[in-house]
Amino acid sequence: MQKRSINPTDWLQGFNIHHGVEVTGAQRVLYLSGQTSNGPDGAPLHEGDIVAQFKLAWSNLKDALAEAEMEPADVVRLNMYTTDMDAFMGAVEELVPIYAADGCTPSCTLLGVERLFEAELMIELEATAVR
Repeated sequence: MQKRSINPTDWLQGFNIHHGVEVTGAQRVLYLSGQTSNGPDGAPLHEGDIVAQFKLAWSNLKDALAEAEMEPADVVRLNMYTTDMDAFMGAVEELVPIYAADGCTPSCTLLGVERLFEAELMIELEATAVR
């Protein structure tokens, strides 16, 4: 499998993401449902703390990848949904290193939404991985 980053401009690389990621020769594609800061029992955790919610959502996403025998470096698309864009952008310097440290350099979309499936949730991470 070959991955090639597509970056007609470099400003997105400051967020550890690319304009696009081209994949050739992949054998498997994994489409992950949105991962949130819900604990193993499904209860939402870390109300009001977007950094803690992001960390747990990312951990849950990594658990799903591991179950499929994949890793964060296999993620080529990461969609981030937030109910508080101002809080997200205010914490972006803390959030980017969370996925960057795991070798994840995806194409990415950040969307502001009115609410997620649980009112306490501020962040949801949805990914596509290839291997």
